[in-house]
Formats: sequence, structure tokens, C-alpha cells
Amino acid sequence: MSSSLFARLVPGCLARLVAAGGCVALAGCASLSYYTESVGGHLAILHAARPIDDWLSDPAAPVALKARLTEVERIRAFASSDLGLPNNASYRSYADLKRRYVVWNVFAAPALSLELKTWCFPVAGCVTYRGYFEESKARTYAQGLSEEGLDVAVAGVPAYSTLGWTADPVLSTFIDYPEGEVARLIFHELAHQLIYLEGDSTFNESYASTVEQVGVERWLLAQGDAAMRERYERFAGRQRAFQNLLGQARARLEGVYASASSDAEKHSGKELVLRQLHAAYEREKASPDSALYGFGGYDAYFAQDLNNAHLAAIATYTQRVPAFVKLLDEEGGDLPRFYEAVRRLAHLPAPEREARLDELARGAPQGAH
Repeated sequence: MSSSLFARLVPGCLARLVAAGGCVALAGCASLSYYTESVGGHLAILHAARPIDDWLSDPAAPVALKARLTEVERIRAFASSDLGLPNNASYRSYADLKRRYVVWNVFAAPALSLELKTWCFPVAGCVTYRGYFEESKARTYAQGLSEEGLDVAVAGVPAYSTLGWTADPVLSTFIDYPEGEVARLIFHELAHQLIYLEGDSTFNESYASTVEQVGVERWLLAQGDAAMRERYERFAGRQRAFQNLLGQARARLEGVYASASSDAEKHSGKELVLRQLHAAYEREKASPDSALYGFGGYDAYFAQDLNNAHLAAIATYTQRVPAFVKLLDEEGGDLPRFYEAVRRLAHLPAPEREARLDELARGAPQGAH
């Protein structure tokens, strides 16, 4: 799958530990070694970052990189001037990490449930993933969860947010993405800095996904040329088709798990649904009418031994998008008013908030994603 569909790490205690020099109570958090490694990983990124202007004036910097960083400056300015996103020091520097991903997130779910395991941290509250700056450590931790009988997924992540505690840099892990994708990531991460509801990953990610979606549409309309818009629409169409396939499989799995069948029958039903998902993907790739026709970009995703954790992780970023799209529509497409409406939602007790989101989703336009 496209790596950017997966979560962006909001690394729990990390931001406050960095800001406070590590002087924060760790009671209830993960082990001290995990935080030490997390702080070290983040500080290494900050150390590698240089202001974009320095890169642009460096005669040794590649011409292609300079061109893309110039584009990033326009994207960053648009984020604040036209989308009402924070006008701060984030995404005004660049770091070359010399690796494919910045972090690797671990997701886990029971074998017969799509409810993701949560980890609780100060600042970020409880989140449905645990991030590592080293892939080997993420996979070692995931192996331990798997041995406990959980379905586990490890996903490489190109970007993350510290919620404004530090100035997040542009990273080499996504700088070469298509222009619309770079804009999408920056808008998403800045949206987290504007509004973040402690303890509700689906709310946070679905809201930020909505901001990125409308943000890219407006940026391409204002700044992009026809070829750029066509490239992004092709990407977005494939993404929608992929998400639809997984959404249909999740709905079938929910039916299996909610049934009165025995656990053995549920396991069999689960295996059938996952086989059907693979078959559906192959049909989409072979159909000239599909956005996925002849496209192999999701082959690596489907080459995995898919399980509940893979499917539930994607839902975190898409499940509530139709509701937020409807909320934006109710606010006349005005983003500042939308942000205020999202804040009001965030202040509601959880049952009232979920009921309101359900109500919005029922009124969302068909095909909202």
C-alpha cells in the first residue's frame, strides 16, 4: 500500500520530554528505555535539519532538491494563508535521513476483533499505535505481541507530528513524493498541531485526513497546473478504490465477529473474507473500468499475511472522514468555522461526540471519503 495511508506517529511523551529536557514523570508510560530511544531518535532528526534557505543557497545541494524545496515553501505559505493552519517554524527546515521511513508504527488487534490495542502516554493520551525510529525494534516488539496471540502489523511512516512542541522538519522520506502528496502530508501534520483530542486516534486522524483532502483540492486549484492536477487525481482515485476494498472487507469481518458462531467458525469466516479481499484486488487490477487497472502499487500490501491489525489501522484514518466532510459542508466550506466546530465536537463527552459524528455521517454525500 501507499505508505502515506498509514499513521503519522504522535510520539506520546516524546515532545514534552524534549521540551522539558527529559524531566517528566514516566508513571503509567512505557519503559524508560523506550523513551530514551524515542528522544534520541527525534533529537537526531532535529540535529540533521537545516533551514530550507540554507539548502537553497548551498551550491552542493542537488538542483532537483532545491526545486522541490522551493515548491515546499509555496505549499507551507498556502497552508497558513489559505487553510488557516499554524504559521510557525514547522516545515521550514529540511532533514536528509538517508532511510525510507522516519518511524515504524506497530498496530495490534485481537484475532477475532477489529478493535485496535491502545498505548497510553502523557500529552498524546491513548493512541492505537506504538512507534519506533528503528525498524528492527518495531518488528521485535511486534513479534512479542504476535506471540501473545494478537494480530499485528508494522508500517513504515514517512512523517509524524510533535503537535507543535518542536519545529517538525520536511523529511527526505517524503520529499520525492508527487507534489500533491507532499502538500497532503504537510497539511495533515499541521492540522494535528491545530486540533488534537487526547485519547481518540480515529477522531484525530479522520479530522486531519479531511483537512488534507480539502487542502490539496484547494491548493491544486490555486497553484497546480493541469498535469499536476491529473497526477494527483489519478493517485486519489487509486487511493479511494483501495480504501473501498478494505472498507468492504472490514464490514464483512465485523459481521463474522458479531455472529453467534463458534470461535472456530469465526476463524474460518475470517480466512474466507481475507481470501476474498485478495481476489477482489486482483479483479480490480484486471478491470479496465477500475482506478486500479494495471497498477501494482498496492502489491506489496497484499503480499503480506493480512489480518485485523492491517485493516483496522487503515480505518483509523478514514472511518470518520465522511462525518467531517459533512461538517465542513455545514460550515459553508469555511475552514476557520470548521475548525471551531471540530473544537466544539472535541469538547463533548465521548458518547455525545460519537452520536453527533454518526448523525453527520448519515447526512454525508455519497462517496465522501
